[in-house]
Amino acid sequence: MDWLGPEEWNAVSLSLRVSFWATLAALPPAMLIAYALARWEFPGKQLLNGLVHLPLILPPVVTGYLLLLTFGTQGPVGGLLQQMGIVLAFRWTGAALAAGIMGFPLMVRAIRLSVEAVDPKLEQAASTLGASRVWVFVSVTLPLVFPGLIAGAILAFAKAMGEFGATITFVSNIPGQTRTLPSAIYAFLQIPGGEAAATRLVLISVALAMTALLLSEALARRAAKRIRDA
Repeated sequence: MDWLGPEEWNAVSLSLRVSFWATLAALPPAMLIAYALARWEFPGKQLLNGLVHLPLILPPVVTGYLLLLTFGTQGPVGGLLQQMGIVLAFRWTGAALAAGIMGFPLMVRAIRLSVEAVDPKLEQAASTLGASRVWVFVSVTLPLVFPGLIAGAILAFAKAMGEFGATITFVSNIPGQTRTLPSAIYAFLQIPGGEAAATRLVLISVALAMTALLLSEALARRAAKRIRDA
């Protein structure tokens, strides 16, 4: 990407780094919660479902402010983490946390829909043969929902790449540290002559978003076909 300047390239590379770790960290809890919402009945299920989807409804700035109150150095969780030498506020790791939370609902929803599409009789048949619940999930459920899982991860990754409000509120817009792709676009639009750089970053954002959507749609269709043929 020789047509990108050093500051622009730093923003793109940092966004990729933040989005990768945000998606990777969110995947295990997303799988657990999606499976629980799809298969289990328990008190507080609707409350959990509401909390999972809350970042989609709240203004991103509100989510960022709540993260700052909770994970900032003066917050209840952030204070404990600081004693262990871990600081999230105004760090790229905090950007990953914010991006992961904003993309979490999309990941959970995609995985949940895939799990719900699997016929429970397939899982019951494996259980009657003596397989444990864990082995049933690994050998039966997971292969069938895998395309949906990947589709959810791709959507969450794309959401993380485009996250702005929660990120800038929680970790600010520090060049080389927390200035992700959307933050860089915003910064370039605030300075004279920065429109060209902002346009280049916008084109990259659009290309990444369209690629993610096309991949997720293709994987969703593949998941539906595998489940129908199962």
